[in-house]
Amino acid sequence: MISDPLILSFIMFGIMFLFLLSGLWIGFSLFAAAIAGMLLYKFNLPPTISVWHKIGALIANSVWNSLDSWSLTALPLFILMGEVLYRTAISTKLLNGLLPWLTKVPGKLLHINVVACSLFAAVSGSSAATTATVGKITLDELSKRGYDKNLALGSLAGAGTLGFLIPPSLIMIIYGVLSDTSIGKLFVGGVIPGLMLAGMYSSYIIIVSLLKPNVVPKDDEKFSFKEKIKRSKEIFPVLFLVFIVLGGIYLGFTTPTEAAAIGVLGAYLLAILFKNLTWENFKISLLSAVKTTCMISFIIMGAAFLSQVVGFVGIARALSEYIAGLNLSPYVLIFVVGLMYIFLGMILDGISMVVMTLPIVLPIVTLAGFKPLWFGIFLVFMVELAQITPPVGFSLFVIQGISGEDISKILKATFPFFLIMIIMVVLITMFPEIVFYLPQKMIE
Repeated sequence: MISDPLILSFIMFGIMFLFLLSGLWIGFSLFAAAIAGMLLYKFNLPPTISVWHKIGALIANSVWNSLDSWSLTALPLFILMGEVLYRTAISTKLLNGLLPWLTKVPGKLLHINVVACSLFAAVSGSSAATTATVGKITLDELSKRGYDKNLALGSLAGAGTLGFLIPPSLIMIIYGVLSDTSIGKLFVGGVIPGLMLAGMYSSYIIIVSLLKPNVVPKDDEKFSFKEKIKRSKEIFPVLFLVFIVLGGIYLGFTTPTEAAAIGVLGAYLLAILFKNLTWENFKISLLSAVKTTCMISFIIMGAAFLSQVVGFVGIARALSEYIAGLNLSPYVLIFVVGLMYIFLGMILDGISMVVMTLPIVLPIVTLAGFKPLWFGIFLVFMVELAQITPPVGFSLFVIQGISGEDISKILKATFPFFLIMIIMVVLITMFPEIVFYLPQKMIE
């Protein structure tokens, strides 16, 4: 039996990694690692209560709490909307309409992932919904047109995490409540870093496209302004649907769940309008949406149970207290805190990371001279990194589920975008004015 939470965390990490490499389902791997941690941990339980009884109680509690959410109903609806747009070839019309406007931009349609994720992130507030919906619309279409698969996968994984940084953000709301920081200022403070990160992703795509022209298909076709307008007619109905979904939320007329339902209805109406809706693709879109939703839900359940076990045995608290006792200089401290969150991101979901560690970490960070507002944005970046950090990178699992690609290929494709996010974290640490500029203007 093991009593040290830090040693136990490394053992759980190793077990989970072995299960994932063996090809076991992701959800099962998460459950198995958590159960192994519970069995290995030295508990002081009454004789009448067994470890298995405790495991069963924790599974029941975590599974119910992780899925018992009305706002989560937006997830399958947005996924279904993406399936309908993809299965009825409306996504083809969308990309055909955008192509003339992007022919002179290096990378061409590869920028679609970044733009679409930035827009959709502001609607759904969910990294999983953003990645799954945009991925369903873009990945196969880009592959058919001859675009580099690695760059398409990597840009989707990186841009899919923007949901936490572009307001409204659930992580920011939780942090604001726990740290007594203005949620409005957190929202505003995330705007410039979010736009900068999206811009850096697009810049990377441009640079790679210039250095390796073969990542985009060779297309010498030129379009006059008149031809561009003519081709754009195909995308006006789709853009109108996006406007209805986005506008309803921004103007306060609809909740994200209601907007998702409107999006599904609008997608079916467009399919009828374009005469693409058949009984076959109607059936396939429904079945595929159910499969994707079940896959994501199973991962959510496994991640929730693993997070609860990590909290139950005290891993996050032990790691935070260890760092607190090192008495480091401010920038070394923030570096070590960043490493801690990257490690925790391998075994915890974002919300659990924030809730478990903040009571210990925030006082240490503020005593070192960092402002709670700045640390809130820093923490959001850490949660974003956790979404694309193996082995529990939630976005990686979602992409694997919708693309069918090997996880090692997805990791390799995502790594440059992981490094770009690290660079962005370094920038806001060296130049905190990036975070403070808009909130200060708001006060003035």
